Amino acid sequence: MRPVVKGFFDSATFTVSYVVSDETRKRCAIIDSVRDYDPASGRTSTCSADKIISYINANDLRVDWILETHAHADHLSAAPYLQEKLGGTTAIGEHIGDVQKIFKGVFNEDDAFPVDGRQFDVLFKDEAVFDIGSIEAKVLATPGHTPACVTYVVGDAAFVGDTLFMPDYGTARCDFPGGDARTLYKSIQRILSLPPKSRLFLCHDYLTPTRTSHAWETTVKEQADSNIHIHRGISEDAFVTMRDTKDASLDLPALIIPSIQVNIRAGHFPEPESNGVSYLKVPIDRL
Repeated sequence: MRPVVKGFFDSATFTVSYVVSDETRKRCAIIDSVRDYDPASGRTSTCSADKIISYINANDLRVDWILETHAHADHLSAAPYLQEKLGGTTAIGEHIGDVQKIFKGVFNEDDAFPVDGRQFDVLFKDEAVFDIGSIEAKVLATPGHTPACVTYVVGDAAFVGDTLFMPDYGTARCDFPGGDARTLYKSIQRILSLPPKSRLFLCHDYLTPTRTSHAWETTVKEQADSNIHIHRGISEDAFVTMRDTKDASLDLPALIIPSIQVNIRAGHFPEPESNGVSYLKVPIDRL
């Protein structure tokens, strides 16, 4: 089946959020939403999420799922806000607990912070199946960028998170805690084993010198033919060497510190302190 897919590009974080829908049944899922955040002031807004809400209301859709492909390090999730406004079930891959355990130590979270993923309504196991209206969806565990990354295959469309970018940009970094280039290589082979005409929808796009407009839809065949990092014929060892070398030169994402603290909480902010204000920590010389 061929679901309807609408992408919403956030230019501040280069993130693409999606509404994937069964127009016959008027049911949908939201994937990788964005809550706007100003790092200079600590202020948040819901402009990006409100565009999604407007689209869903204008098309008379009902939300079944609010999905995350992983705990993002470059933007804050708007899942709680969207759930409050639209309903739906929040979900992520079952290995989110591994990510929570890593970053509980990084941010010195207290003992009350749970590391079993209970902040989300559903934790998907590899190859779990669920429905969006009458369209069957399947979960593929695709770790490497993080231990908890998953790909959602919905009909002929696959939502790959950060695992792959457009063919002229390449693949995800693997130097975050818990990341691994060899694991990513194997995960990408799993994605590339989908039917060649499968549509792949990406979580980010960054322009290259040869392209002047953003894009976030490609196909399995296009990736296998021409992805600059992992096209057909690239060996696992060659990929790992390339990825490790490239990752050593990269700066951390600008919003990694607030994003991780919020996203391991399923998009919620830390509990307010005695003055009613939530605070985010900045670990010194830790990341």
